[in-house]
Amino acid sequence: MSNVVKTLTKKKEVDSIIRDTIDKLLVLRFGRSSDPACLQLDDILAKSSHDVSKFASIALVDIDSEDVQVYVKYFDITLIPSTIFFFNAHHMKMDSGTADHTKWIGAFHKKQDFIDVVEAIYRGAMKGKLIVTCPLPPEKIPKFQLLYKDV
Repeated sequence: MSNVVKTLTKKKEVDSIIRDTIDKLLVLRFGRSSDPACLQLDDILAKSSHDVSKFASIALVDIDSEDVQVYVKYFDITLIPSTIFFFNAHHMKMDSGTADHTKWIGAFHKKQDFIDVVEAIYRGAMKGKLIVTCPLPPEKIPKFQLLYKDV
């Protein structure tokens, strides 16, 4: 998938793309290129990249790279794939009915589901919101039991 969607392996690359993506939504998929769920999501991201290219940029972040571990820890990425959204260097959050609003955990069911989420976050960001409501019905939202350490 790296032919269509850029893969980032260094902290400096992640810093740069977050800082330099202006007036577009930045979609960062944290995961491994060898994981089946990540490959399913990567396929959806690659197929959608052209459709959302006017208002979103997509990049993959390899969580096995030592250099990006600071982001893995900061965003508490314990389940993969995890997708994080930014707009003008601001972390965008989404209320999807799960305990974690900071990221989308798991793969999207269909290409249109991903496009709907990206579009909803972009529209919210253009209105100055930092958190938006997920446009997908509850049955299309992956559910995970989150365990918090040291809480």
